[in-house]
Amino acid sequence: MSEISTKPYILRALYEWCVDNGHTPHLAVKVDSRTQVPSEYVKNGEITLNVAPSAVHKLQMGNELIEFSARFAGVARQISVPVGNVYAVYARETGHGMTFDVDSPKPVTQAVAEAEPAAPREAPAALPAPAREPPNKPGGGKPTLRRIK
Repeated sequence: MSEISTKPYILRALYEWCVDNGHTPHLAVKVDSRTQVPSEYVKNGEITLNVAPSAVHKLQMGNELIEFSARFAGVARQISVPVGNVYAVYARETGHGMTFDVDSPKPVTQAVAEAEPAAPREAPAALPAPAREPPNKPGGGKPTLRRIK
């Protein structure tokens, strides 16, 4: 039996922290064929979603999928995001949050791939570059994330 990733638990905890502190939680998502989001809002293969309780309906943050409905330009849409595609969760007002590696989908021939030696893995190109300085004040434009290794 394989171990469950800690990522969905961390996502839920940071979401809860944002809400408890009166911040607006956002998810930065790498969009692929498994991601159901309005394509007209996708830029460079990514989308940022406001997941505040006032912005979404029936939010379910499971271990594999994050699902909810939300309005885009007044039209209700059903959203489904694989947890593995989330590369950041943060508070809009402060930029505080966390970045993650994006999981690549497992191919059907996984058993063959596991038998071969693994090649060194490069970091996904979709992760944001580290910010030079943290934001000075809340509400001062688009928040930035600083990746700490």
